Amino acid sequence: MNPNTKTVFFIGASGGVGLSALKHTLAAGHQCIALCRQPSKLTEIFPPASTPNLKVIEGNAHDVQAVSKCLLTEDGKLVDMVCSTIGSRPNFRKMTIEDPECCRNAAATLLEALDNLQRDGVTGSPHLITFSTTGVSRFGRDYPLAVFPVYLWFLKVPHADKRITEDRFSNSGRPFTIVRASLLTTGETTKAIRVGIEDPKTGRESEAIGYFISREDSGKWVAENLILETKEKYVNKIAMITN
Repeated sequence: MNPNTKTVFFIGASGGVGLSALKHTLAAGHQCIALCRQPSKLTEIFPPASTPNLKVIEGNAHDVQAVSKCLLTEDGKLVDMVCSTIGSRPNFRKMTIEDPECCRNAAATLLEALDNLQRDGVTGSPHLITFSTTGVSRFGRDYPLAVFPVYLWFLKVPHADKRITEDRFSNSGRPFTIVRASLLTTGETTKAIRVGIEDPKTGRESEAIGYFISREDSGKWVAENLILETKEKYVNKIAMITN
């Protein structure tokens, strides 16, 4: 294996942002491990025979044993990175999500699994990437005022889950990057991606306020700026991305 090859554990990569990030990471030749409740969702897209650098493990992101299995490389060390883009399905009738604690519980499970493995002597210190959303900052508005009603009424519950999730990563004492995207769309755009940076303790360092960004563009940005090359300016920071 190339000494520059990374091993990346993906949570929530069967669609959307996670699938895009996984696709670009695989294409760059890195080793990938994906936890998936229905492995066929990924193996149909990435057939094992033609994608030897992808290992798909069946399991739930709220299961410590399943997550622990995905955190280990073939040589018994911890993976280099974890990329979590997990989220719950919306319940439009009730204007909420099916599992209001989906993201925070996945974060707690991941951190517990890491603690257990390191307590058992497993070495390594993976960089943790979690995908979040604008609208949860404690340092002022990071979205256009026109979408305030959408954020207030339709996204209140998932935003509460994301805020707790962000806190668990930023207070973990582990290297992390939180990515907050504006409202997600489908497809790919040719527009440039604008990026703002926020420190979870000291506040906003630069702004990037916009309405939308596609899932494909978001995953590609994560892969290029955090996985394939970990840019130092995003380490232990919050990156806000938009078109």
